[in-house]
Amino acid sequence: MPPSSCRPYDRMKTLGSPGAVCAASLVLALAVPLVAAGATPLRSTPFVDRTFPSERAAPANVVQPEHASRRDIGSANTVTADPAVPRPNEAPCVVTLFRDETFADFNTKPFMYAPPGACPGPWAKVVFVGNFNVSAGRQFDRTAQVSIGNVNVYYGTTPEPSANVSPHWHVERELTDLSALLESAHPGEADLGNLVNSTYTGIITGTAYLQFYPARAHLPAAGTADVVLPVPNVPGGAQALPTTTSVLSATYAFPPNVERAYLDVFAQSQSADEFWYACVPSDLAQALNSCPNTAFRETEIAVDGIPAGVAPVYPWIYTGGIDPYLWRPIPGVQTLNFKPYRVDLTPFAGLLNDGKSHTVSLGVYNADNYFLATSTLLLYRDHASGRVSGALTRDTLAAQPTPVVRENIVTNGGYPNGTVSVTSLRAYGIEGYVNTSHGRVTTKLEGNVGFRNEQRFVNSATVSVQDIDQNTVADVLTRRTEPRGVTLQADYHQYPLVADIKLAISPRGYAQTTRIRQQFIGARASQGTSVPFSFGYISNRVEAADTLQFDPSFNFLGHDGQMSSQRYLAFASNGSCYQQFITAKNDVLTGVTNGCRADAEAQRLLRAMQRRLGATL
Repeated sequence: MPPSSCRPYDRMKTLGSPGAVCAASLVLALAVPLVAAGATPLRSTPFVDRTFPSERAAPANVVQPEHASRRDIGSANTVTADPAVPRPNEAPCVVTLFRDETFADFNTKPFMYAPPGACPGPWAKVVFVGNFNVSAGRQFDRTAQVSIGNVNVYYGTTPEPSANVSPHWHVERELTDLSALLESAHPGEADLGNLVNSTYTGIITGTAYLQFYPARAHLPAAGTADVVLPVPNVPGGAQALPTTTSVLSATYAFPPNVERAYLDVFAQSQSADEFWYACVPSDLAQALNSCPNTAFRETEIAVDGIPAGVAPVYPWIYTGGIDPYLWRPIPGVQTLNFKPYRVDLTPFAGLLNDGKSHTVSLGVYNADNYFLATSTLLLYRDHASGRVSGALTRDTLAAQPTPVVRENIVTNGGYPNGTVSVTSLRAYGIEGYVNTSHGRVTTKLEGNVGFRNEQRFVNSATVSVQDIDQNTVADVLTRRTEPRGVTLQADYHQYPLVADIKLAISPRGYAQTTRIRQQFIGARASQGTSVPFSFGYISNRVEAADTLQFDPSFNFLGHDGQMSSQRYLAFASNGSCYQQFITAKNDVLTGVTNGCRADAEAQRLLRAMQRRLGATL
């Protein structure tokens, strides 16, 4: 058996280095660098959440560009099937944030942002573009953040290089919703801490810029927030949440005419929490040689301490995670470019307008050293009214979830075997109203957030198995009622994760075989009193497998059976569709297939959403 003093997913040793690699008693699961190495708005409002593909027919002058990264068969360079942000078919104004910046330490890199003089707002579209590379050698995956005025404009992680591969990669994020922030100058910073010394030699460089597409007669301005605020309002990027009781917050004096409010949330697992989905109940952590607090994490949002929303945590896996070869050349879902989860705070708008200061806060339930979290508050004002009154009338959201833990572990011959599971189901309603210049608007949210994590452990003198089957489902129905009618919006997110990890033990050495299936599913549907059903859908799925080989002293010998794939599908009711399927084997890209068709899974989901909206309207 591997040394019992080791903990799961230890990153203390590098594959190929002398001496034993620290391993879990149940899972080797090495996370180390290798030497070999928009949806349409609700029709009654101008709000647009650009997480989903547009439900409206795109104007003829808007193009859907292919991903800017090259997809060359036989290449070992990092590659994804993710689409680029759709853009108007015209030249943008470009503002460079930093150029050829070197990241070889843990100092933030400051820059000054100023809006483009040749392209004053309003804008039809704003896009963040980042191009990065890491030199060949040895390096961990690193967290990368870019902020302007303490507001996050990019968040992701980096690929790991090898002795012969210097990965370069391209990321994009639509920032149109942040236009109010970008209309004035702000200090900015790039935060990409990277240790470089005689052992860890990979140096990261990057260039980032914003593209601005001015509004024109044929290209109308996007409906965007009037006020954009960071939560928390501090420099240095996302902040640490070490425990369940840790809270990040920001207090502001809000404008007196807020009509709608939204919070975009990022919560990234780090340090001992990096592999939170593999953790177990605390009373079993020592026996199973794993991290504690169960495998359940969830972000809780509050306004003035009142529960205001839930943001499920996506199980991002970084390019050093579990087995680094799994992610060459195709990284995990959103690994290079995280997507925020948007929480509707509109029922609290009447409370925010009372002329007093208010605090928006967030924390991660069961955090265990630690999560890095940040969020952005988007406020929409009633321009025809200097002051908007209103109230929060209903809130059944509990301050914390009440997960159910089941343990079925027995010891056979000194080895722990069996299953553990943790589930959580939350149903809540939040409702409020505002008296606007166009009448009373009532917003009612009905949310359901379900979580399930089941783990199976099989251990003996010759094998250690840890199988993880996890899923998160978040379903929120928003009903807005105003004098001109009722509009419904259904938002659906699902985060399936399956990880099967087997460590075979013999006198000849050790072999760790890992199979991963990871997916992001997001859908939005809307329907109104006089508005037909419309929708947008995204599915991003990555599958990977590999076997690591070690000698009896845990010296790394090599790997075999590596293969991976990514399928990205996005379509909407306007007929727009994007799909790409890429495959890799033995660390190089082997196939690229284009073509678009809504699969049975998507069709079933959208039919269910349509029935729900029709029955509720």
